[in-house]
Amino acid sequence: MKSVHERLAVLGTAVPKTLLPRQDADLSRWAVIACDQFTQDRGYWERAAAAAGDSPSALHCIFPEAFLEMPGRKERIETVHKTMKRYLEKNIFRSSRGCVYVERDTPYRTGRRGLLVCLDLEQYDWSPAGAALVRPTEGTVPERLPARMDIRRGAALELPHILVLVDDEKDELLSTLGNRAKAGTKLYDTPLMLDSGRVQGWLLDKEADWECLASGLEKLAAESVSRYALPAKPGVEAPVSEPFLYAVGDGNHSLAAAKGIWEECKKAGGGSEPDNLADGPRWVMVEIENLYDPALVFEPIHRFVYGAGAEETKKLFSALPGFSVKALGGAEERARLVSLVNEKVPYTRFGIIAGKGSGNQGRAALFLAQTDPVPLAVDRIQPLLDVFVRDNPALFVDYIHGEDELFRLAAQSAGSGILLPPFYKQGLFRTVAERGPLSRKSFSMGEASEKRFYLECRRLFG
Repeated sequence: MKSVHERLAVLGTAVPKTLLPRQDADLSRWAVIACDQFTQDRGYWERAAAAAGDSPSALHCIFPEAFLEMPGRKERIETVHKTMKRYLEKNIFRSSRGCVYVERDTPYRTGRRGLLVCLDLEQYDWSPAGAALVRPTEGTVPERLPARMDIRRGAALELPHILVLVDDEKDELLSTLGNRAKAGTKLYDTPLMLDSGRVQGWLLDKEADWECLASGLEKLAAESVSRYALPAKPGVEAPVSEPFLYAVGDGNHSLAAAKGIWEECKKAGGGSEPDNLADGPRWVMVEIENLYDPALVFEPIHRFVYGAGAEETKKLFSALPGFSVKALGGAEERARLVSLVNEKVPYTRFGIIAGKGSGNQGRAALFLAQTDPVPLAVDRIQPLLDVFVRDNPALFVDYIHGEDELFRLAAQSAGSGILLPPFYKQGLFRTVAERGPLSRKSFSMGEASEKRFYLECRRLFG
């Protein structure tokens, strides 16, 4: 009979040895939002630094991407690595072998549930044709990996912000584990900085807890084989469907970077047989969430094209089938534009928001664009933007979480915002199983302030 750790290993999963700041630590200063948020708002990160103050903080163990292109990247990474080692040497952590059940309240929703585990990088594949147990939901951009790999390479600690999804429509796994967790040890209960809500965590450290986890994952993995079976083609033998247990919701590039470092370790002779206790670079700590959690709402990721005027942007999208565009008005029409883009209609809508300058006459102007229907608006828009930026090196596209941030940028920056319609999460696993990863930056799991905060960590190369 297999042990519970062997059963979990088959599912690409392991129980981590989790590190948390000691009980007298101020977790409201320790916990900080994922590094890939507020990439165009360095002021946010300055406020985060002020909130952390001189206390030990995860902020000093990460590299916010808002500063990634600034000079001194190498020196900043070295400082991050030294801080990790110093925190370990000062013994600021308490450790527990166990999964952490999490409940998060955000400024928008309450009670979003998650579970901290480790995933086996050998069972993850980010290639478009991959059919691994752990699969990306969006395209991976190889050019974005080197900086993330530099940060992870040799780091003493791993701090997770990766969120992976399970397709549990009956909502059995996390509900069951949550009930078990709340009967045990509560690890923390803390407000989160900068009005980002509250988070609580409980420890699942008993073998019976892990047996429950293994049984629930085994059921979901078995169901996935038939649920996402690939259709047979005439005259061709039906393809074999592999289990598809985990879909990467947030942090796909961080997961791909971890995979890259693991491949380096193997080439250098540092690869090893599976460690069922998830210690070392073969494993990556993630939070599991249920796709069908009512507190988990998917949002589109909008675009802002720096340097592009409204007329250029409208001309760019005029190549889309059935394209038409209608001017609304100025900033006072924001609510109307958002309502029209979000309305369920038999065609695809998106908004164009003229930022100041770049041919926009220094004023806000809003436009409602419409095309023939398509399942994902981003599938049509992103290829055009890629060519546009390639042919115009002075332009730059950024990916914006939340309509508030998009309109803020349009009010302050030279360029044009692209407001995308809602993204519906139902059927995500089947879509990915059938077509592979979606276009990059197709959706966001909630608003920017709802992203995962770094709180737990584990030893990596320390």
